[in-house]
Amino acid sequence: MPKNIPQANTIDEVIIILNTIIDEAIKEHSTMGYFAVLYCKVTEKVKEGIAQGMFENGPRMEQLDVIFANRYIKAYYQYSNGEAASSCWEVAFKHANDFWMVVLQHLLLGMNAHINLDLGVAAAQVAPGDAIEDLKNDFDTINTILSGLVANVETALSDVWPILKWILKKTQKVDTFLIDFSMQEARNGAWKFAVSLAPLDSVILTQKIKERDISITKIADLITNPGYIPSLLFKILRLFERGSVVSKIEKLRSVI
Repeated sequence: MPKNIPQANTIDEVIIILNTIIDEAIKEHSTMGYFAVLYCKVTEKVKEGIAQGMFENGPRMEQLDVIFANRYIKAYYQYSNGEAASSCWEVAFKHANDFWMVVLQHLLLGMNAHINLDLGVAAAQVAPGDAIEDLKNDFDTINTILSGLVANVETALSDVWPILKWILKKTQKVDTFLIDFSMQEARNGAWKFAVSLAPLDSVILTQKIKERDISITKIADLITNPGYIPSLLFKILRLFERGSVVSKIEKLRSVI
């Protein structure tokens, strides 16, 4: 039975839907819960930031958050229903049942699709035309919030596999691979993409989003198949990951 595709109207509704996705992942022992937890924590931090007056325009920031989240939510339920989603999300979701994928790769796949594609689209939608430049400071504030969560993600991953950070520091190839897909790189690219979309009419906009989806999907393919040495190391990491899918979701939920 196909699931209805919910769409949020407020940031509180976003959090409710994300928690529903997390609960579904726990029930189904699905690795899709890893990214959903990370994203829910980001959304909660954005909500706190709006309440604390961190943004120049709180209502606009909530609107951006909702548009941004709805793209992920729509893609998740489209895939669950067997419908076509953005191709970069398709890659992320189809690898949910891949035994050899480590937690880090699942998170990177979600970040790749959502930040490299969805964030720029959402920013251009909430601030079209010349209005995009007025969004820059608040966009940078989101970056600050996201950066603040990275250390907590590292803590959670290190608990799943304690010497993970040591291996990443000692193994240059893997470390370089991770830097290439860092959140900072993704956010910088997302802003440039948003600026390029903001002045476009709907027809050209749709085409540019499709082109971007194709290029971001190529990055997703690199995350799933980063080359012989990184792939071998990831397989070793996977064999020594601690806990079940559910316990990893719960650990991310408690630590991030």
